[in-house]
Amino acid sequence: MGPRPIIGLGACAAVLVAACGSATSVTRASSADHVTVSRQYVAIATAGNRHLEHDFDGLRADHGDLGLARAYLHDAAATERLFDRRLLRLRLPTAAAAVARALVAANEARARLADQAAASPSLAQLRAYEPSLAAANARVEDGVRVIRSMLGLPPPETS
Repeated sequence: MGPRPIIGLGACAAVLVAACGSATSVTRASSADHVTVSRQYVAIATAGNRHLEHDFDGLRADHGDLGLARAYLHDAAATERLFDRRLLRLRLPTAAAAVARALVAANEARARLADQAAASPSLAQLRAYEPSLAAANARVEDGVRVIRSMLGLPPPETS
């Protein structure tokens, strides 16, 4: 059985778009609070991105080792879930918090997909998940761009 499409993330995209228009709550927060939250976000995002880059670079270079590919996918899913927990603990302005919840939903869907791919009985079946993982990555990256914009941060350097 091949990968199944992720359903329900259209709702996440709708929340992201709606929250973009509500970014004024960020400007109401004190400048110091805004800077602190932005720095906290950058710290957790940087750590998570480094770890995910290592996992996905390793996955691409696994040289046909199913066990190693599975380990990279499981580690990526664990990293995504750690980022989500950290993100939800931030004291974000109301609109940014709504975007964060949508981002976590998209990221959790990506983590579940990575776990499903890691359960594949063969490398060929695991590879069949790559298009779905790429689509899930794009949804997460959309959410990241929105929340970074709301926090007054530049777009991420890498995807």
